[in-house]
Amino acid sequence: MPAPPDTPTAPAPAPAPASAPASASASANTLAPQQPVQNSHKARSLVVSLTPARERETWAKKAEFLLAVVGFAVDLGNVWRFPYICYQNGGGAFLIPYCVMLLFGGLPLFFMELALGQYHRCGCLTLWKRICPALKGVGYAICMIDIYMGMYYNTIIGWAVYYLLASLASINSVLPWTSCDNEWNTPLCSPVTSPQINPNATTPAKEFFERNVLEQQKSNGLDNMGPIKPSLALCVFGVFVLVYFSLWKGVRSAGKVVWVTALAPYVVLLILLARGVTLPGATEGIRYYLTPEWHKLQNSKVWIDAASQIFFSLGPGFGTLLALSSYNKFTNNCYRDALITSSINCLTSFLAGFVIFSVLGYMAHVQNKSIEEVGLEGPGLVFIVYPEAIATMTGSVFWAIIFFLMLITLGLDSTFGGLEAVTTALCDEYPRVLGRHREIFVGFLLLFIYICALPTTTFGGVYLVDLLNVYGPGLAILFVVFAEAAGVCWVYGVNRFSEDVRTMLGHTPGWFWRACWSYISPVFLLVLFIVSVLAHEEMLGANDYVYPRWSIHVGWLMTGTTVSCIPLYMFYKFLITPGSFVTRVKTMIRPVETSIPPNEHALCSL
Repeated sequence: MPAPPDTPTAPAPAPAPASAPASASASANTLAPQQPVQNSHKARSLVVSLTPARERETWAKKAEFLLAVVGFAVDLGNVWRFPYICYQNGGGAFLIPYCVMLLFGGLPLFFMELALGQYHRCGCLTLWKRICPALKGVGYAICMIDIYMGMYYNTIIGWAVYYLLASLASINSVLPWTSCDNEWNTPLCSPVTSPQINPNATTPAKEFFERNVLEQQKSNGLDNMGPIKPSLALCVFGVFVLVYFSLWKGVRSAGKVVWVTALAPYVVLLILLARGVTLPGATEGIRYYLTPEWHKLQNSKVWIDAASQIFFSLGPGFGTLLALSSYNKFTNNCYRDALITSSINCLTSFLAGFVIFSVLGYMAHVQNKSIEEVGLEGPGLVFIVYPEAIATMTGSVFWAIIFFLMLITLGLDSTFGGLEAVTTALCDEYPRVLGRHREIFVGFLLLFIYICALPTTTFGGVYLVDLLNVYGPGLAILFVVFAEAAGVCWVYGVNRFSEDVRTMLGHTPGWFWRACWSYISPVFLLVLFIVSVLAHEEMLGANDYVYPRWSIHVGWLMTGTTVSCIPLYMFYKFLITPGSFVTRVKTMIRPVETSIPPNEHALCSL
């Protein structure tokens, strides 16, 4: 790993002194024996045991880092949210605000986090010592957000595992959501190919998801969620086991896993696209997806939706980009990485739109409906509508297996990223307690999150999943990333940050990036946060369930506990800092550049 230039602000590990041996112990100072003038004097040697500093590991291959970043950014939202948002907000015309928000909001923040992680080579907690110690609460807030996300996101992957197992069990028969002859079906069930006379009729796929996978009919909502469903809890446990063996060895294990989890979805997407475009009605669906409605660009909601989609798609603020890039070599071209990976992410969303809408067009053709009546946003799209379409195809079991494998791999590398952010942050902050026992720490961390996630596997767990999605990361992440951007650009300073980038890449970022970091991106985040807070009730509910008032209060408590980490830590830091008011404030915002001795730096960055 190449060392950074010798500048006072570059905190890269200093090389060990040339005299220090590589062995665990060495003779540091030998008292030579005197000439035998007096036999009573004995020669003595003083042996000092030295523990060599452990260098921070790096990615075995550059491709592994790129795949890890792409895998984190490309998640289930690319499949179930972007196509819906695109056609709802003007079809092809939506690509204009989407690209504008990518250029001025998402990409600068994405590049900023990759550069921060690579330069400082540590997680989201230790990082703030070197930028602005008073804002270390941002790191704790990020860890809380990732833990909240782990509580429900892995449950959604568990649903996909349940579907995969059901598909594998149907290899010699038919998919269980094909007919209405199952024990969980109701008299209102009607196959999608049958004429829908009753307006209250439901489909086999809808009843399979709601009444067999979730069994939400046995719950009254959050007021009475019912017991844990063992089969679903076991599926979620299997997800956590996969996550553990991907994280326990750090980048050595994650780097191998991403070759499967990041590449497999593209293979499946291309296979599904090739199948989808051959279906009757697919052309109409794709036309509906792409036909521009220019008048919708006058609606501010379209631009807000574009900003929200690009932000949550790229994923700055979750600490993952910081963690993954912290294992890069110091001179790695993170600028080029940001351009490549963000472009791949956006093109994947666009590709997923063709896959989804070719099938929606087919379903509209089969049911003799309009696409608006067929399409759903979110989990309903991938767990109800798409399985319905698969059930009507020749070789439906095969298509079901590869589709749900795609969903599982899409979800896994995203949850790897979020939990790696927590692991890296805490192991860097407490290297001797946690960093040296990473395997044990990761095991206890995942066990804790799994126990917290068990309520989402109850009969009413789907309502808790929605609540956690909105009030866990959904709102708090926007404010946290605003605080992060403000701390880096306004307190640490764009000029200093640009100089850090220059020491890595050999050139200073241009005026465009500096302008985005200084003004455009923070304003972008602040406006998005305010609009999201005002529209939080709409975010909860594409279903008919009315959330009890107490649950909304609990949701705001989750958001509040996350956001409050920032001011509470500032207050704590103020109290423990000696000196007058002005001295304390100056000390709190001044980067700690000399707090770690050079020979200890690598040890604290395990």
